[in-house]
Parts: sequence; structure tokens; C-alpha cells
Amino acid sequence: MCGIFAYLNYNVSRERRYILEVLFNGLRRLEYRGYDSSGIAVDADVPSCASSSSSTAVPAYAGASPLVFRQEGKIENLVRSVYSEVDEKDVNLDAAFNVHAGIAHTRWATHGVPAPRNSHPQSSGAGDEFLVVHNGIITNYEVLKETLIRHGFTFESDTDTEVIPKLAKFVFDKAHDEEGDVTFSQVVMEVMRQLEGAYALIFKSPHYPNELIACKRGSTLILGVNELSGQNSGKPFHDVKTLTTNGKPKELFFSSDLFAIVEHTKNYLAIEDDEIVHIKDGSVSILKFDHEKEKPASVQRALSVLEMEVEQIKKGSYDHFMQKEIHEQPHSLTTTMRGRVKDSGVLLGGLKEKEYLKTIRRSRRLVFIGCGTSYNAALAARPFVEELTGIPVTMEVASDLLDRQGPIYREDTAFFVSQSGETADTLLALDYALENGALCVGITNTVGSTLSRRTHCGVHINAGCEIGVASTKAYTSQIVVMVMVALAVGSDQISTQVRRQAIISGLSNLPSNVSEVLKLDTEMKELASSLIDSESLLVFGRGYNYATALEGALKVKEVALMHSEGMLAGEMKHGPLALVDENLPIIVIATRDACFSKQQSVIQQLLSRKGRLIVMCSKGDASAVCPSGSCRVIEVPEVADCLQPVINIIPLQLLAYHLTVLRGFDVDQPRNLAKSVTTQ
Repeated sequence: MCGIFAYLNYNVSRERRYILEVLFNGLRRLEYRGYDSSGIAVDADVPSCASSSSSTAVPAYAGASPLVFRQEGKIENLVRSVYSEVDEKDVNLDAAFNVHAGIAHTRWATHGVPAPRNSHPQSSGAGDEFLVVHNGIITNYEVLKETLIRHGFTFESDTDTEVIPKLAKFVFDKAHDEEGDVTFSQVVMEVMRQLEGAYALIFKSPHYPNELIACKRGSTLILGVNELSGQNSGKPFHDVKTLTTNGKPKELFFSSDLFAIVEHTKNYLAIEDDEIVHIKDGSVSILKFDHEKEKPASVQRALSVLEMEVEQIKKGSYDHFMQKEIHEQPHSLTTTMRGRVKDSGVLLGGLKEKEYLKTIRRSRRLVFIGCGTSYNAALAARPFVEELTGIPVTMEVASDLLDRQGPIYREDTAFFVSQSGETADTLLALDYALENGALCVGITNTVGSTLSRRTHCGVHINAGCEIGVASTKAYTSQIVVMVMVALAVGSDQISTQVRRQAIISGLSNLPSNVSEVLKLDTEMKELASSLIDSESLLVFGRGYNYATALEGALKVKEVALMHSEGMLAGEMKHGPLALVDENLPIIVIATRDACFSKQQSVIQQLLSRKGRLIVMCSKGDASAVCPSGSCRVIEVPEVADCLQPVINIIPLQLLAYHLTVLRGFDVDQPRNLAKSVTTQ
């Protein structure tokens, strides 16, 4: 969804040109989240503080309004418009600031069409006394807007965000009229007291030069700290006492995720809900907001060290991130299993602690909850989980569970599956399950995410950075993690010991099998060329590969913008058969498993109705699935049935990728979609 980025340099001289490029590059790192417009705000020229050698922060405003730039479309549109406006206004790009606070934003439209007036930063009005960038949705904005209009405020945008800076100005003006001075954090706390919904916010104001305040409720926000003096990091800090009273040069960052700060620093802090992080005079203070209390409590937090390299967020020799991530799957699966798959079994430290495995084994049922690709991954693992654990498994789409208020019991174990760990519906379903007393297990790719912090226990999939909006390597790693969970939970059953050992052996060979199937890349490109003019695509699967059909169709739908449907082959005669003709391409997944003979029957029925078939089968089975040779065949390596979905999805990922490229669409940022869906 929306991306937030902020950069504050303290006691180190930075030219405006450099500051702009840091902000632009921060936004580029957030592009993968999806967006339709962007904007930034930086300080205006003030000759008295354009250069300073003092170790004390020098106000960079002296009453001057900040420079605000907003533009619809891609970030490069913003870059061009900024430099064009800078030339027109004769703004000095070489002006140096010893202290400077800049904010930036990519917007994914929820309220109001993509347009500069709806882009962020949103303003309090003339003079830009308060500027705000926002990720999330304010649910009571209409009531707040009506109140502010009655107090004389006029609104220029259609956004829910605009009420926030205007509310800040209202609080500021009222406090000055009644009490005189009011601190920046007091203004923000009073604004938070009025807001309902999910949000991550950064405030900037010329009333508080060289200060930034960030706060959040629901949406992710990260603080990054780069001590330019080389001082050891990772130590706990409390207000200004430990981290930032030393006056040494430093750079501080706020970001919606870690990708945007990794090139600057590896020292970060994941801001918690209702925390207010205030940067002033180069120091960081953290307050905990509580609706019930007038004064917030001061919080002591420790910095974490980011285990990520800049190279992981670059395309390398590939044309697109999606292409890179598809081809990274042998490595990502190896990383997922590293240290976990042993000859004698599976070791999952996140479940072993506090004997969570025993609690899961005693569960009345297992409930897998997710959205989109994560839901499909859980669906792929469900048959094996049921087989090895002997516990009934229920599948829930997170939003539907919330809409129905479906029953969750204390005796249940709820598994929450999310690549980002920040999916709004999944997190709300987690709150619901926690309220009902279920044991909650997280399966996510993002260390330090909200999901990983709020579940009782869990497993990180360790797939590495995934930047393409359409998930690929995270999907296969999610399946493997859930297979490992089933092996761990069912390890106490003697009757399944032979089956377990066969799967463990299959896991060890899985990366090499994935490398083998990736050799179909050219074949999938040729297939994509033959489908480029098709308007629709059906994918039939059953058993383990019903999820493969859903996920393959979803990939084509997401990036190639072609109508595609994944269908349960057993339901073919209950409606979908009416669509079959010689023009509609149909993919049938018929690899070797317990459903193989049934899929052979499906193929014959489709051929008898002159269906345009593409059949995916195990190597050597081409004549068995298509004896007449009248359909196109994709042959893949045969592996254990519960691992076959990992193999079978890869040709479909490649097909979706090549279809998108051939049709001329944006692979990594498909139309209208976002990587991390942080709103309902």
C-alpha cells in the first residue's frame, strides 16, 4: 500500500541536492508496494543557516514555509517536476543544511482519484504549518472533517488524510490561545486521541524546525539509525539519554519497511502500536500513548540489527524482480530448510519453545487463515497436514472469517500465513482469534513484522526479500514450511514413520528438482506467445494441486491482466464444462498422485468436446495423459505428492511472467495492486 519515508541528518552537512536524492531513492525502494502518485517536502532556503559548523542544531526555517512537491504517476514524474519547479523558483540545490528533516510518500489511492491534490504530504493549509504523510485509513474522517469545516477550515483534497494536518493546526492554535507554548509531541498526542482506524503517520512542521514525529496504530513503521561516528549500536536507549545526547553526527530514517533503509544502515527499530517517536536536536525519544491517561509513559527500546544486504534488493542480471525471484527458488528453498531438516526429523525452534508442539497436538482442530497467495499455500499443505497429524484442518479467508465472525475456540490452533506479516485482514483475524483464546501461530517471511510479534509462536519462512508484487518464492517456501510443521506435529505417530522419512528425503532433493523445472523457461515463453491473444484461461486441478490451479490462475490474473480461473476438476461437470470449446485454452494439472486416474478422465472429457488443452504431467507420462497427441504437454519432475505443488507452480509462474512481458504490462507493479495490503 502507501509507502512512507523520511530522512533527517543531524550535525552533518548535507546539500539539498543530496537530501532530495535520498528521499527519491527511498521512494524507489518502496515502489514495489504499489502506488499511483507520490510527493516530498523539504526545507526552504534560509541563508542564515544554509551552512553551519556548530554542533548545536540550527533552525532551518525561521518562519519560511517548506517546499512541497506532489505529482501523479511514477516517481520519475515527481523527480522531473521537482527539478523543473526548483529551476523555476530559483531554489539553490547546493544549499547545505547541518540539520534537515525531509519527508516523502508514495500513495495507493483509497479516498480520491490519483491526482496531485490527493497526493501526500497533505497540508494544514496556507503556509503548510503542518504536513503529514500517512499509510492506512482514518475511519472517522468524515466526522472530523465536518467539525473542522465548522471551525473555518477548508479542504482541498478528497482524502481521509487531510483531516490530520488540519486537526494538528486546530490543536496547535487552540493550545497557543489558551496556554501559550505546546510541544510537538503534545500536538500529535491530541491528534491521535481523535483518530480512529489504522495508520502510520509522520508529522513535519515549521513551528518545530528540524523535528519529526512518527506514530502508528496498525500500519508498519520502522526507525533507522546511522551513527556516522562509528559508535557501537544495538544498545537500548531511553529518551535522549543513551542514543542521541552525544551531539555526534548521525542520520535518522523513518520507513514503511526495511528495504528503504538497508542501503543506509542496518540498525533499526520496529515501532509498536501507539508509540510516538520524536526526533528533536538529533535525539530520539519514545512515548507510549494511552487513551486512558493524560500523560504518556516514556519507553525504553533496543535497536535490532538487520540481516539483509543491499544486493538482495537489486535485480542483478535479471530484467524484473519477479523473474529474479522465480529463478531464486532453489536457493530460497534451501534457506527455508537450512538447519531445520535433519535425517531423523524436522527441528522448528519457534514451535519447540514452551512446548507449543504438545499444545498443537492436543488441538480440537487446526485453522489456517490467510489471503490470496498465502491462503493458496495453506490450501496446498492442508491434505498432508491432516494426514500426518490426524487433526481436522479448516481453511479460512481472513476477510470472510471476520465478516462471518466464524467460531474460533480455545481448543483450536490458528495458523496465520502472510508473506509480509502486515496484511490488514490477517492481523484483524489474529486479534479475533486471540480474543477467543486460540493458540496463534505465525508463518511469515518478515522478521520483526506485526504478525511475528503478536502471535504466540511461529516459523519464519526465510525466503529472502521478495519485491515483485506477485508472490513467487514466498509461496513455495510457505508450502515447505507447512509441510515441515506437519512433520514436526506428527512426529509422535509411529504409524506414519515410513511416510515421514520419505517426505524428509524428498525435501532434501527439492531444490535440485526446482532447478530442473526452471529449465522449462524457454518452453513457457513459447507457450505464452501462443496464448498472447487469448482473453481467458482455465486451470483445472484437484487434490494437492487444486491450490496449484488457484495460484497459477491468480498469477496470470495479477500480472498478465488476463481473465483466468483456477477450478476444482471434480466440479468440472457442474457448470464449467459449458465454457469448453476449441478456442478457450485450458491447463489441466495431471501429475502422478492419488488423483491421477481421475485427471485422465477429465482430460478425455475435455478432448471429446474439442477443448484446447495444455496438460502438465510427470516426466514420461505424456502418452498416458494425451495418447492421441492432440494436446500440448508440459513435463515436470516427479516428487513426493505433498511436494509436487512446489514443482508444478513454477511453470505457471514462468508462463504468467512471459505473458506479462509479451503483452507489454508492468511485471513488478501490476495495475491497481499492492505488495503489502495494509488496509481492509
